[in-house]
Amino acid sequence: MRLLRIGPPGAERPCAVGPGGTVRDVSSWVPDWTGAALDPDALRALATRLAREGAALPAVDPAAERIGPPVRPGGHLLSIGLNYRAHAAEAGLPLPDEPIVSSKAPSTLVGPYDDLLLPPDGEKTDWEVELAVVIGRRARYLPDPAAATAHIAGFATGNDVSERGWLLERGGQWIKGKSFESFSPLGPHLVTPDEAGDPQRLRLTCRVNGRPMQDATTADMVFGVAHLVWYLSRFMVLHPGDVILTGTPGGVALGRPDQPYLRPGDVVEAEVSGLGAHHQTCRPAPPPDSRRVIPSAVPSAVPAGLAPGPLEERS
Repeated sequence: MRLLRIGPPGAERPCAVGPGGTVRDVSSWVPDWTGAALDPDALRALATRLAREGAALPAVDPAAERIGPPVRPGGHLLSIGLNYRAHAAEAGLPLPDEPIVSSKAPSTLVGPYDDLLLPPDGEKTDWEVELAVVIGRRARYLPDPAAATAHIAGFATGNDVSERGWLLERGGQWIKGKSFESFSPLGPHLVTPDEAGDPQRLRLTCRVNGRPMQDATTADMVFGVAHLVWYLSRFMVLHPGDVILTGTPGGVALGRPDQPYLRPGDVVEAEVSGLGAHHQTCRPAPPPDSRRVIPSAVPSAVPAGLAPGPLEERS
């Protein structure tokens, strides 16, 4: 099943892709994609009900409204560093013995087509296409990685945007470079595990202004999805709606000779196979005294079709 949230920021409605590919408003069944609604058992029950009764629910045209992040903001946003062999190599760093864990402010979470706001005192904003894991059931001291699967609601395409200057040059706290507003575009869908398939066999691609930058598979991960969920549960309680960004492959601006960091007007496209693609247009962040609606809160144009085809087919 594919879940999404549609509507203006702060007023998104929970929706799901029903039989025949029609998007249905399920807000009469669930309040939002958060909490108990993300439990894997609840999602399986909802999928059965959607197949049986979904035609009676209101249809939604996703091209006519803004698509928000597929889970309600407010939970943990966890970022795993150096979790792809090629990325560690381009950074000139050894592979970690244990997962490197950072976090991001909840205000970074935005929809898949919202603008990417470039910070006023940052010159090294970088892209990072990633497989995002959404927790569906409370996970606490899991006994082993095999137990992690039962706690996953689904997967989504993520972009763990980072401002390298703040991340690497301001005292060593990675959260500083990862917590700017709009730095975690997610979506368009949350895809349940039965439809997403093996999370260690997914292709990740990223383009900037049409130029291929990243192309790899999750098979290059140092620590797989199940290991990460298990590992995190050993020192923190994971709750439904928490998002784990599982690391980025090689090809980021930091690792390129010309270091082509993002500038206003640049367009970033990110995709994970089977989960959907998203794009962000880079805009300067509004000044601090601005009272206008920030660009990330303005509905952006959605590509034709809710689940665009592979990026290479749209060049």
